[in-house]
Amino acid sequence: MSKIEHNMSMTGDAPASVSTTQKIASALGLLGLFILLLALTNVDFPNKTLFLSLSLGLIAAGTIVFANDAYRGKHAGIKNDGVWLKAFTNRGLSAWVIGIGLTLFYIVLYWFPEYLGLNSEGGNTGVISLFDPLSKLINGNPASQWFVYGTLYTLAILVFGYKFILKYRHNNYEILRTFSVMFFQLGFAFLIPEILIRLNQPYFNPANLWPLNYDLFAGYKIDEFFSSGTLGLMMFAFGILSIFVISPILTYKYGKRWYCSWVCGCGGLAETAGDPYRHLSDKSQFAWKVERWVIHSVLVFVVVMTIAVVYSFLGDDSKDTWLTQDVFLWGAAGFLTLVFALIMIFKRQELAKDAKYGAIGYFVIITAIIGMNYFSGNNQIFFFQGYQLRSWYGFLIGAAFSGVIGVGFYPIFGNRVWCRFGCPMAAVLGMQQRLFSKFRITTNGGQCISCGNCSTYCEMGIDVRAYAQKGENIVRSSCVGCGICSAVCPRGVLKLENGSQDGRINSEEVLLGNDVDLMDFLNQK
Repeated sequence: MSKIEHNMSMTGDAPASVSTTQKIASALGLLGLFILLLALTNVDFPNKTLFLSLSLGLIAAGTIVFANDAYRGKHAGIKNDGVWLKAFTNRGLSAWVIGIGLTLFYIVLYWFPEYLGLNSEGGNTGVISLFDPLSKLINGNPASQWFVYGTLYTLAILVFGYKFILKYRHNNYEILRTFSVMFFQLGFAFLIPEILIRLNQPYFNPANLWPLNYDLFAGYKIDEFFSSGTLGLMMFAFGILSIFVISPILTYKYGKRWYCSWVCGCGGLAETAGDPYRHLSDKSQFAWKVERWVIHSVLVFVVVMTIAVVYSFLGDDSKDTWLTQDVFLWGAAGFLTLVFALIMIFKRQELAKDAKYGAIGYFVIITAIIGMNYFSGNNQIFFFQGYQLRSWYGFLIGAAFSGVIGVGFYPIFGNRVWCRFGCPMAAVLGMQQRLFSKFRITTNGGQCISCGNCSTYCEMGIDVRAYAQKGENIVRSSCVGCGICSAVCPRGVLKLENGSQDGRINSEEVLLGNDVDLMDFLNQK
């Protein structure tokens, strides 16, 4: 009796099953994780340095051996083989087990670190104590839950980045940007901050800008910068320049991809460890509408919170400083009004109808909150202290959304849930990309064969094929410029470009998603 092949393609080989080498590699990786689980149960290893090295080494070796066997020695090209036919990548039992496990890990990490062995009054125990030797080597202090997380996070980006490079080795763009996120995570997000802690110096991570870095303007952080001499002042100045000068210029030239796909740690994990789940992103119009309202609501939250935090930090006596609370509030209101007015005057044609209504509504909300505070006083924004809003934001967005949902639900909702629905930095850069950037993805509709690879593997839920079939430029606020749509296109239809803004946004309306009733759409015209 012949074996039934679960193969949806009309040509080519069936998706290969897991080989013996891959099974051995998986066993090595699981053995490394098992050591961490033993440490979690308070097993006291006699030589923590040895067992930590063994654990991390086995995880790295298992991933590398698996990737080598899966991709080396085979033809370069599209390697998304059988992703809809495997439980691991199609919301099967194993995917749910991984999702629940990651979610529980994030819950414990953020809110119950004592279960990981954190002990602020004495020596660490559990899995955190296993990382003490490495932490003392780099920053001179015992490990915290954040050091453990940072180490594992960096390891994941490095080893899965290697796997990603092998998988997309036919595309130089994918190789370069993967090396970039690996470099920024290892150096700027992990090693340099830890070394500066050892030197008792403040640090501004250029890979973590406001509004993603919502603590930048917190009172304790500003005091830390200003009390650290020239280095602290330089880092604070660089943080301001990054927001108002460096980021807008780079986005104008290259789109939001310079950050979201080349620098950002969240994007780096999504692109590497989360790559097997990119096809799970929801492509429906409903998801697109929810995405726009949710992500811009988060942005409004962080703007109001930042205003509240800075306001509560300032004084109200003009004799002490020219930047009083009243001056700051009027300045913030004036700046937001100027930005809103310029967009509505010069860029309103690029905004859809609901985007215009949303912009007007959010502008009214923010200015009303500022005005309400000015007339009510009591050192509050909308009846709340700045630290309260920062605490709520840290809980709801910084922890629950970006961590628990954003990463824990990779195997269920796809790898860019946080970037698509919750990241305020993505919202700011997306607005700049849509309205002011030179970046677009050009399409050659005459070459499109409607295979759907581009839409399937778009992690941001964009129906790329709908644009390609019409030969229209793809200019979407949510596009992170990862280039996977181009990498998986068998006909070379899609190309990432930075060109003139003339004709960048086509006037024709594009149908998006697979749930559009064409007759109803035409009858509405």
